[in-house]
Amino acid sequence: MIPVYRPALDEKETAYVLEAMNSSWISSRGEFLDRFERGFADFVGARYGVATCNGTVSLHLILAALGLGPGDEVIVPTFTYVASVNAITYTGASPVFVDSHLDYWNLDPDRVREAVGPRTRAILAVHLYGHPADMEPLEKIAAEHGLHLVEDAAEAHGAEYMGRRVGPLGVAGSFSFFGNKVITTGEGGMVVTDNEAFAERCRHLRGQGVSPTRTYWHDAVGFNYRMTNLAAAVGVAQLSKIDAILARKREIADAYARGLGTVPGVTLQPEMSWARNVFWMYSILVDPIERDELMVHLRDHGVDSRPFFHPAHTLPMYRVADGSYPVAERLGASGINLPSFPDLTASEIEEVCAAVQGFFAR
Repeated sequence: MIPVYRPALDEKETAYVLEAMNSSWISSRGEFLDRFERGFADFVGARYGVATCNGTVSLHLILAALGLGPGDEVIVPTFTYVASVNAITYTGASPVFVDSHLDYWNLDPDRVREAVGPRTRAILAVHLYGHPADMEPLEKIAAEHGLHLVEDAAEAHGAEYMGRRVGPLGVAGSFSFFGNKVITTGEGGMVVTDNEAFAERCRHLRGQGVSPTRTYWHDAVGFNYRMTNLAAAVGVAQLSKIDAILARKREIADAYARGLGTVPGVTLQPEMSWARNVFWMYSILVDPIERDELMVHLRDHGVDSRPFFHPAHTLPMYRVADGSYPVAERLGASGINLPSFPDLTASEIEEVCAAVQGFFAR
């Protein structure tokens, strides 16, 4: 079975983890943590990085550091992974769902403008499946209404919007290093920002709100959201090869485009002129009636795949009775993620393409 994803690990990760273990710094302090925070911040073009134990908590940390709470509203795409919405809910604020743009599968700025209300405090832009949201109109809306603009870049390490890497384009950005992300620490996350005071606020809350000057004195309700030095050791090793991983992902995307671009019934993953997609998961759209049948066909031919996320407004805890989200519902019902791990071979790509072609040639 060709899996949807597996991380690109080699002897460097092993060596760095052993180095961290031998140093005895295995918890939330150590050389690799500092190296990973600085190195990843440099990679995305941010001044500061704050490592966390996973991507969901890094997003929650941003929203908590902004002071969001009960009575506040955050605009978020309904077509996203549930963690984007959960992080809002953790603060006591309320998510306000908006639809996506069919051309690039992310927040539709026109729908965002319509959703701004008197309780709106922030816009959460998600760079889904490796493609950036259209940030310029979102920045204008945020500026006009005095809103915080936050980026959920969990799936978009190295993605670019108008020549700038996503993450530090708003007040802060959140990344995930789960095992299937562009680079991984097993579990892990990172807050990136250009604002020094905000970075320090995140660090303060990340470590149980402990005072930097008085031992065991806590002056805020904080969280235990710290990354371990062992996880950071894996991250430093991964970061050393991220350019090669991104280059390989583009080669894989190009190969899929050649193999599937002329197949009737298949819509390829987009890349707008203002964006550079990192193709986290190579994704296609098909007729919703055929989507699940195609996935069964792929599995029967030795190819694993994944459906797109369910729009958040369809989930039991976030279900809404009103509102119109036709693009999100179409995407959620139509999308498939194909194998796209860095060491996917040319012959494996051909095998995947042949299986898709065979399904539509019936």
